[in-house]
Amino acid sequence: MTLLPHCAVMLCLLAGAPEVYGPPDRPLDARIDPAKVTEQDPPPLPGRIILPVPPEFRVATDPDRVPMNPVHFDRARGAAASGLDFLVATQEPDGGWLTRRRIAPTDQPGAASPIAVAVTALAIKAFAQDGTARLGEIEFRTALRFVRRAQQADGSFEAGPLSNYVTSSVVMALATIDDSDFLDEIADARVWLELNQWDQGEGLTARQDWFGGAGYGNRGRPDVSNTQMMLDALYEAGVSPDEPSVQRALAFISRAQNLQATNTASWAGNDGGFVYTPANGGESMASETAGDGRHGELIPAGRPRSLRSYGSMTYAGFKSMLYAGLSPDDVRVRAAFDWIRRHWTFEENPGLGQQGLYYYYHTMARALRAAQQHTITVDGTPHNWREELVDAAVARQHEDGSWRNPADRWLEGEPVMATIHAVLALQEVLKPVTPTE
Repeated sequence: MTLLPHCAVMLCLLAGAPEVYGPPDRPLDARIDPAKVTEQDPPPLPGRIILPVPPEFRVATDPDRVPMNPVHFDRARGAAASGLDFLVATQEPDGGWLTRRRIAPTDQPGAASPIAVAVTALAIKAFAQDGTARLGEIEFRTALRFVRRAQQADGSFEAGPLSNYVTSSVVMALATIDDSDFLDEIADARVWLELNQWDQGEGLTARQDWFGGAGYGNRGRPDVSNTQMMLDALYEAGVSPDEPSVQRALAFISRAQNLQATNTASWAGNDGGFVYTPANGGESMASETAGDGRHGELIPAGRPRSLRSYGSMTYAGFKSMLYAGLSPDDVRVRAAFDWIRRHWTFEENPGLGQQGLYYYYHTMARALRAAQQHTITVDGTPHNWREELVDAAVARQHEDGSWRNPADRWLEGEPVMATIHAVLALQEVLKPVTPTE
């Protein structure tokens, strides 16, 4: 990776800064089972922080602002517009989407929770990114009312087992609208997200594998997916990467990487990719898919317990490291980028097959835009990722404008959910690039 000029803005951060890795404020929280928690030296904090590319809240209307050919630009615009039309046609009378669906966190299978507020917030984000004209439409206003009335007294949205996921989604939606009327709601939700993070406030030390992460709600053990959602929300809300909450999240993200130079966990391999969570000794959906068991518990005796990296979590980790201000020259960033190049594909979510394919597209697009890489060179061949993502997404779109994933996991069998992720991915492709990017 090459550091591009406009990002060469640095903030100083002393490695091991007390406000990031300081001692716990209280005894260990009773929700944490110390027998399951592993301990290692914490990952290194950056000695300098590179400010990430600023968030962009609207797609380009001028194809010259996007580094792909005009044909692909038009195809992406058309596919995204058809996807938004499908969402308008499937919106429910109360303004929400999937208002009767409930899902359970992966670590709490018996705790099903409503998902409509998060899904509706992500739909709002997609409409807002399409352009300011959408903000006055009745469908947008009713969706916004549906989401705003879910805010709780503590600042979170839709309290329950999915509250981090839901609150992060709403913060991103409100930030994308870019209206000062929502500043108080965003500020209150941001405070809640940071308090919900597992850190010294729950009695954790920086040596423990929960430290710095976020889980689905106020009881769930942390994972990379929820931590990257929290970081997405803080990034779009304008939080500086040198904030302690962001740097603590970086510690958790680093612990999820298969990279022995910075991760001394017993399960860690060395391919540079990411697993689902380092918490409680580590879990990987790719290990589960491969038959090794989510925790590696089915790995035959005599074979090292090494958890498998996979695509969507590797892009999530890669993006999170950039949002947290790691330099492209940092060994963690380079190793993740090398994994991405070795597993370059739009045909599947590497390590999981078709599971989570549209989440993978969305996370990939955000990560590569954050990396400011217009082409990815694989085995000497340059790939314009924007054009290739457009081709892959358009090929899977149905005549009614929707997308559906036959691998019905993480709600992607629902056309609404798959369509929202696909549209958001296309919009990342379509966001304008400044001349220095």
